Amino acid sequence: MKTERKPPARSAAEAALALLARREHSRRELERKLAERGYAADDVRAALDAASTDGYLSDQRAAAAQLRAGLARGHGPLKIRAKLATAGLAVPESEAEGEAIDWIARARVVAEKRFGTEPPADRAEWARRARFLAQRGFPEGVIRKALAG
Repeated sequence: MKTERKPPARSAAEAALALLARREHSRRELERKLAERGYAADDVRAALDAASTDGYLSDQRAAAAQLRAGLARGHGPLKIRAKLATAGLAVPESEAEGEAIDWIARARVVAEKRFGTEPPADRAEWARRARFLAQRGFPEGVIRKALAG
């Protein structure tokens, strides 16, 4: 038996602003979330256009926020870019314009936080640390350099 879905109590614009008040979202994320809540596609489009025009919705801010959040969690460039792609975002301009991140140093910090400052005792321990960093989204070349020192 099919259940009838009640129409949302508030407008799509109000719902979009409520979501944006919690954290930055990309346009794609908001479209998906509002559609899941039962808003009509035309209402969603109009609400997002208005939020963008008013400066509440910015894909650049959302990308920068996701980059900062990924860095704070100890994620590497592969994982951060995958999350950005899922949200429909590109790499933030700040990174693309030359504010390059030292991924080797970041990988070292992440590894030291988990395993301490002692170098790996043997090949098996090195491999365990390398797997950990790979799961965090660091590429192979960065892992080799980070664990070399």
